[in-house]
Amino acid sequence: MRLPGWRRGKPRFVRPAPGYAGAVQTIGPLGDPFPNVARIAVLRGGGLGDLLMALPAIEALDHAYPDAEIVLLGAPAHAALLRDRPGPVDSVAPLPRAEGVHGLGGTDDAAVARFFAELGPVDLGVQVHGGGRWSNPFLLRAAPTWTVGSRTDDAAALTRWLPFRYFQHETMRALEVAGLAGAAPTMVQASLSVTERDLDAAAAALGPRERPLVAIHPGATDPRRRWPARRFGEVAATAAKTADVVVVGAADDAALGAEIVNAVPAAPRGRVVSVAGELSLPALVGVLASASVMVANDSGPRHIAQAVGTPTVSVYWMGNVINAGPPGRHDHRVHISWTAHCPVCQVSCTRQDIPRCPHDVSFVDEVTVDEIADDVLDLLDRAEELECA
Repeated sequence: MRLPGWRRGKPRFVRPAPGYAGAVQTIGPLGDPFPNVARIAVLRGGGLGDLLMALPAIEALDHAYPDAEIVLLGAPAHAALLRDRPGPVDSVAPLPRAEGVHGLGGTDDAAVARFFAELGPVDLGVQVHGGGRWSNPFLLRAAPTWTVGSRTDDAAALTRWLPFRYFQHETMRALEVAGLAGAAPTMVQASLSVTERDLDAAAAALGPRERPLVAIHPGATDPRRRWPARRFGEVAATAAKTADVVVVGAADDAALGAEIVNAVPAAPRGRVVSVAGELSLPALVGVLASASVMVANDSGPRHIAQAVGTPTVSVYWMGNVINAGPPGRHDHRVHISWTAHCPVCQVSCTRQDIPRCPHDVSFVDEVTVDEIADDVLDLLDRAEELECA
């Protein structure tokens, strides 16, 4: 899928001379840029949050190689999010089903062969999709002249690589990888442009309203990251006294949305609605951009809210804060569950050298309603003060 060009007239990052006092700080080593790079392929599958945490690294590559085309080897949802949206990605090549890279159920060999036959030449391959056991060989099938990425001890080597350690913030990891290609950071948080299409779609979905908006997303890809829906309902009831509340999410979150609405007492219930499973991605972006506050687990929509500048109140398991937590606290309030062992079988959930236990119970239910509600009300008050100023 082609995306609109946006580079013309954009200010350029100029690589500082060695020893220059104003040199940009990097996350790790800053390699020399590779020569003759006309096309860059960045491999980042996964969810929307995974893409957003990789965007600062893609921005850095865009500034370091201003004349190169950047193609994202990503998920179909990435293409839907980036379509007609300004940004550093020129095109998205939706990934085929490939073990450890995209999709479940093994590898579709024929689809993978077609994917690489249609991809075209790649000068620089950038792997920001994990430790490389599956993703490095996948990227190497594009036959790039140069490659950078992270790798575990058993993963294929790249031209320049970093050792993979699970507990590292994904944005910092991606920026460190980009640095190997000579791309210094230009931002440390993703920024997503909000278009008129987003806002129009949101207005059509929500209708007219006169009060501030609180968005809630109760879902998460991993069930262990989900705060109980009934507690989101209690927060919704508190917020509904002064704001409208909308529950967002995918079709799988519809039941959670209904549970949240049903947990709200009758009096404010009319101020709480669920549109989970009903919004297009542009409408979701527009709703989150229109909200004064978002309440969520560690999830893709929470990352979208942060990227469009909406304050968030979120529930995180302690390990996920390291990998995916927002760095600031003025706009983004994080409440952490310190669960170190599965509540059912007591197996450690922090060690990477043992298999994951089979239990999908919440690891974050120790976070209380009061602490979440207090932050939501605080951010709502601040939004009202800013609007009145």
